[in-house]
Amino acid sequence: MRAPMRPRLALLVLMAAAFAGACFGLAGAAGTLPYDRPGPRPDVFVRDSDDEDSASPQQVHVSLVGRDKMRISWITRGSAPPTVDYGKSPGTSQNSATGSTTTYKYALYKSGQIHEAVIGPLEPNTVYYYRCSSDSAREFSFKTPPTQFPIKFAVAGDLGQTGWTKTTLQHIGQSTYDVLLLPGDLSYADFYQPRWDSFGRLVEPLASQRPWMVTQGNHEIEKIPLIHPSPFTSYNARWRMPFEESGSDSNLYYSFDVAGVHVVMLGSYTDFDPSSAQYKWLQADLGKVDRTRTPWIAVLIHAPWYNSNTAHQGEEESIGMKASMEGLLYQGRVDVVFAGHVHAYERFTRVYNGSANDCGPVHITIGDGGNREGLAKRYINPAPPISVFREASFGHGQLEVVNATHALWTWHRNDDDEDMEADSTWWTSLSSNPACKV
Repeated sequence: MRAPMRPRLALLVLMAAAFAGACFGLAGAAGTLPYDRPGPRPDVFVRDSDDEDSASPQQVHVSLVGRDKMRISWITRGSAPPTVDYGKSPGTSQNSATGSTTTYKYALYKSGQIHEAVIGPLEPNTVYYYRCSSDSAREFSFKTPPTQFPIKFAVAGDLGQTGWTKTTLQHIGQSTYDVLLLPGDLSYADFYQPRWDSFGRLVEPLASQRPWMVTQGNHEIEKIPLIHPSPFTSYNARWRMPFEESGSDSNLYYSFDVAGVHVVMLGSYTDFDPSSAQYKWLQADLGKVDRTRTPWIAVLIHAPWYNSNTAHQGEEESIGMKASMEGLLYQGRVDVVFAGHVHAYERFTRVYNGSANDCGPVHITIGDGGNREGLAKRYINPAPPISVFREASFGHGQLEVVNATHALWTWHRNDDDEDMEADSTWWTSLSSNPACKV
């Protein structure tokens, strides 16, 4: 159970909240237009179960590692072995893998035991059953993604933990997706670390069954001068992604291949100028893509490069990163760029350097997962010609890549708890467009 917040911890949280207001861009900052955020549904806090012992696995989630492996991550309150037993039939475990255990401290908070183990090789498009820490009470299962088309991605940003989040997760769970992509702002813990634990429990029913591939947003920074000067401590400890496999030196940016799609996760809140490690890594990563093997390229960032909402205008993470990296994405013939940060949905046409361009990527803002800050309902009018569809509603997206040349994108709003398809479009891959050959 969650204990009442102690006075010293309460003071730290208040200090952190004040610092967050300065960091996260209040209205009136340079280049920022004011906007209203209507109140969302109440927060959700998923408490620890009193029925489970200290070695019982919780907050279980899985992520892709290479072509045929999966990382299993989970937390226990007390000491437990970092082992995963797995097989293709329920109740039987033909295989076992042992991983590692870490913990972290954040001000007065100390995490539980954070375990991870990489299992495989695994067969594609196959259901596996697994147990964590040799716990006989809880058996989980996941399905590996296919190695060939078609493949379906669920895409949702700025999830948070509210009633709207629960609806978004319910709709995603009904979508028969293969891999979830999350462009930053996961738990909205905002310095209060028990919210990270709550988020892990909230998403476990989905994140333990399909790989969740994430990148960070501003709410993952959690840096407090003097008190906790290191950024991304909680995010890096809890959501380890396969950065080493793609030659990256940081969990904040990486790439992976799945079923003919090359997915690149970038960090909006780490250095991105041309002299940075991230820029040089991205340049090398895109230069190695074989479009005969992965004819599609998708990129995820947090702060959008194109945005006609009044929210988050003029921010360096958008303007500066676009100035540094847009040329790399254009030369690499990236098909689509997903962003979060703005709590609304917007789809742009193929665009480069501010203008429609048939060989540029489609830009989509999908920061509408359900966060507690509410929706960004004010748009700049008239809409720019490159903005095709925009709406301030909670929801999620689905990208079904049918084959090497065609993909279907749909956006599903959450209004009145119903999953309503509100926007859809077919795309043709740039690799199949003779006019876009590099």
